[in-house]
Amino acid sequence: MDINTLHQILSTVANGSTSINDAVEKLKHLSCEDVGYAHIDHQRSMRKGFPEVIFGEGKTAEHISGIMNKMKVQEKIILVTRLDQDKADIILPEFPEAEYHQDARMLIWKKEEIIKLGKGTIAVLSAGTSDIPVAKEAFLTAESMGNNVKSIFDVGVAGIHRLFKHKHILDQASVIIVVAGMEGALPSVVAGMVSIPVIAVPTSIGYGASFGGLTALFAMLNSCSSNVAVVNIDNGFGAGYMAATINRS
Repeated sequence: MDINTLHQILSTVANGSTSINDAVEKLKHLSCEDVGYAHIDHQRSMRKGFPEVIFGEGKTAEHISGIMNKMKVQEKIILVTRLDQDKADIILPEFPEAEYHQDARMLIWKKEEIIKLGKGTIAVLSAGTSDIPVAKEAFLTAESMGNNVKSIFDVGVAGIHRLFKHKHILDQASVIIVVAGMEGALPSVVAGMVSIPVIAVPTSIGYGASFGGLTALFAMLNSCSSNVAVVNIDNGFGAGYMAATINRS
């Protein structure tokens, strides 16, 4: 439940259009709701400005549906990350308004169109085409949190001239997310071209010596560009969320 919904409930009680008993029913799980297999944090929207996000990996489709059914009573949007197609196929008939993005492995349910809260534009770049699934997770997360988001894919350092044709997008952005595997060099290059925050996302894409993304992670952590911050390997969600909080400030 967000702060605007709470205001609406209390206002309707004050003007007499909602009974106290009805308001109590709506607010009795304001803090959290214990459903046995999960404690659903209904207060997170008020504390953090966005609802709890469901991590789909390791959960059954039934557990995810159960959590979503409890959340949709109070929330205007629900995100499920790391959701495989087989689970999505079970969940979608129960939530026909939801949309599943197979490339990002993300399901998004919306009660209404999301209000734009961001003060600028977030740019999401991928070094290679193979990095797009992680970049799309970042893109959809930032967009779902009320931001204008632009994407530029496959502009890595193997052909850096491809990036330069998009310089106008970088110049207009307020935050940039750069997703790269292999040697993870692109965030340093981008950060050296701009004065704004660059969030680097290492991916697990690469040959054996990439060690599942560790090479890219260490390269990004050792960037000589001072405006680079790094999230975990393949953590497009974390990058999108952080970019949204920066863009809201």
